[in-house]
Amino acid sequence: MSNLDRTPSLTHSGESEVAARPVLERFEGRAVRLGQSTEVRRLLPNLGRRLVGPWCFVDHYGPDDIATQPGMQVPPHPHIGLQTVSWLRAGEVRHRDSLGNDMTIRPGELGLMTSGAGIVHAEYSPVPHPVMLHGAQLWVALPLDAAATAPGWEHHANLPKLTADGIEITVFLGELSDERSPGTTFSDLAGASIRIAGGRRDVIALEPDFEYAALVLSGSVTIEGAPLTVGTMLYLGTGRASLHFTSETGAEFLLLGGAPFGEQIVMWWNFVARSDDEIVAARDRWGEGGFGAVAGAGEPLKAPPLPPGRLRPGGATR
Repeated sequence: MSNLDRTPSLTHSGESEVAARPVLERFEGRAVRLGQSTEVRRLLPNLGRRLVGPWCFVDHYGPDDIATQPGMQVPPHPHIGLQTVSWLRAGEVRHRDSLGNDMTIRPGELGLMTSGAGIVHAEYSPVPHPVMLHGAQLWVALPLDAAATAPGWEHHANLPKLTADGIEITVFLGELSDERSPGTTFSDLAGASIRIAGGRRDVIALEPDFEYAALVLSGSVTIEGAPLTVGTMLYLGTGRASLHFTSETGAEFLLLGGAPFGEQIVMWWNFVARSDDEIVAARDRWGEGGFGAVAGAGEPLKAPPLPPGRLRPGGATR
């Protein structure tokens, strides 16, 4: 999925932002229009946090009734230096890319695209499509030694689950509680969907060296004593060996975590890079048609203007 802002911010992120202790920092999503008919809540990056481990971008959309609407309409656009992670609660999303992949993603399945040195993709609600659309789109920043890896696409319909009375945990990327997703990763991380029935409480083991955040997709849940509702992200910091949560009404939330990234990155539009010069070069490359194309997917997005006075010569990131 794309960042469709026409005036996207330029952000420089790195290890200095990691909370080296357990914390409870609450963030509300910022409304961003995505295409013609979808509005998302952007949770990451935000004014307080740029990264959670290698997770660098989080959008939550829906639930939207799109029975009489086109639904998701994201034209062809480029990415470098990241992985996109598609997670649906309701609806269907058709993914097409410049490698020739054409796949429909459904709830509970992992759509994982590695952009590496560069890829183009488009995402649409299929025709016909289900009435409701609800999900999350997440990006993982690739470490420097993998930033220019060959692009690729993976679709995994069967993901590991942990179930107990009133609790279901699906590990869609990385590892949690000794369960590991089949999706390819380049950093130590965890990405899981946790569903809890009303009146239940539970505790799960965490990696104390990881930093974590939780995002509520539906219902309401209390995590480490902090009450959370839909569209709220709670940053948890590092140093936690376990996570306690409870819900009176039932809820689903995403738990995202990973080892502190430890590298400086630059994010702008749909690019993750290591310098301002790389961002400028990627934008020029897209304008010159150097990323390839998604045949038959419509007119590609034009890159927005670069922020005036923000990009620094010489590629410095700080």
